[in-house]
Amino acid sequence: MLSSNTPHLVFDDIQKQSPIPLISIVEATRKEAKSLGLKKVGLFGSGFTMRARFYPDVFAREGIAVVMPNPDEQNYIHRKYMDELVKGVFLPEVRAELIRIVEDLKQRESIDGLILGGTELPLILRDTDECGIPFLDTAQIHVKAAVSEMLS
Repeated sequence: MLSSNTPHLVFDDIQKQSPIPLISIVEATRKEAKSLGLKKVGLFGSGFTMRARFYPDVFAREGIAVVMPNPDEQNYIHRKYMDELVKGVFLPEVRAELIRIVEDLKQRESIDGLILGGTELPLILRDTDECGIPFLDTAQIHVKAAVSEMLS
């Protein structure tokens, strides 16, 4: 397992060279999105993750579109993620702004789910029932996939 999202930039290359099977956080999240019947999801994560093609390409195989926040929103998310969340700083005003971005994506892009493509994001975006869409906690989904694989 690569237990983080951004390193999945090189997942395919590592998987080809690995003598053991690897479980992709992206594939596991795609399977979860499909099981929920999602058709169009937003993606929050580091700037590297939001700019990369690994989520859109993998999700497209199931006909699920992945949309990103606009460039200003991506910069905000990346800056807060790297400068605060990774350091354990979780401010209510940042949470409120992230929720506002989710609401904007719902209006602009008609997303029906959100990928939390950064392991710290669920720490600030837990209990988000007010958004009315599922938030896909990629770390939790990845762990469940690993446990399932180990038990099969």
